Amino acid sequence: MSSSTVTVPTKMKGWVYSEYGDPAQVLKLESEVPVPDVKEDQVLVKVVAAALNLLDYKRMEGAIKGDEVYGNINEAALLQPKKYGSLAEYTAVEEKLLALKPQNLSFAEAASLPLAIETALEGLEKVGLTSEMSILVLGGAGGVGSLVIQLEKHVFGSYKVAATSSTSKLERLKSMGADLAIDYTKQNVEELDHKFDVVFDTVQNGTAAVNAAKSGGGRVVAILPVPPPASWFVVTSKGSALEKLKPYLESGEVKPLIDPNGPFPFSQTLEAFSHLMTGRATGKVVVHPLIYIL
Repeated sequence: MSSSTVTVPTKMKGWVYSEYGDPAQVLKLESEVPVPDVKEDQVLVKVVAAALNLLDYKRMEGAIKGDEVYGNINEAALLQPKKYGSLAEYTAVEEKLLALKPQNLSFAEAASLPLAIETALEGLEKVGLTSEMSILVLGGAGGVGSLVIQLEKHVFGSYKVAATSSTSKLERLKSMGADLAIDYTKQNVEELDHKFDVVFDTVQNGTAAVNAAKSGGGRVVAILPVPPPASWFVVTSKGSALEKLKPYLESGEVKPLIDPNGPFPFSQTLEAFSHLMTGRATGKVVVHPLIYIL
């Protein structure tokens, strides 16, 4: 008897595609495709001939593909941040934190939303906002503040919404639904004649927030630590909150606000952080996602 050993190469030729589209455009012949690893219940087969199927090119064109989702990958980002974040090609996340991406939003727009819009929603629910209440947003042009304004107006139906920003961003506040746009460089909110039922502080200015609220019955909520009697909270992220707001996003009543300097390319992540740290960003600073559709 004689025996022979078959040497299996580690690389092979193969037709591959990494994006959806016309097969003539996306299908490429490569010569360095890894030979698949064989599991215990598998055998390695040398392919001599292969049939083409209708399903093959339908999948290639994108007719059959995975869900497009978005969400905050940390359930409690401030208290229990994960080791791996989303500034990479892949990340791991619990399904309960995700929601289907509204089809009218780009990936960059969707990426700007989860933590900010969940924070805005949870804060407004905590103070029990109703349509009869007046509300002041400190930092109305920021990532959270811009969404607080829109949710107040279009989801909760507040009859009077005021917000602060620098001079150049006042028109932006009005376009998002603010009835009163306050230039904090020229006007002190503590000296306003009108006091508010609710003050939502996104800029860690607890003293001003408390003094702008109605005495005895005003409610102050903040997203960063502030001294009493103001209260602050840590948002709990969940996909159900995004699903709840999906109709408002799909209708265009609530819109993402991305800083006009972005989205930043992935290679310019350090520049994106530098811009964020100036404190002058409008809306959310977004790093353009690396999109790999599997």
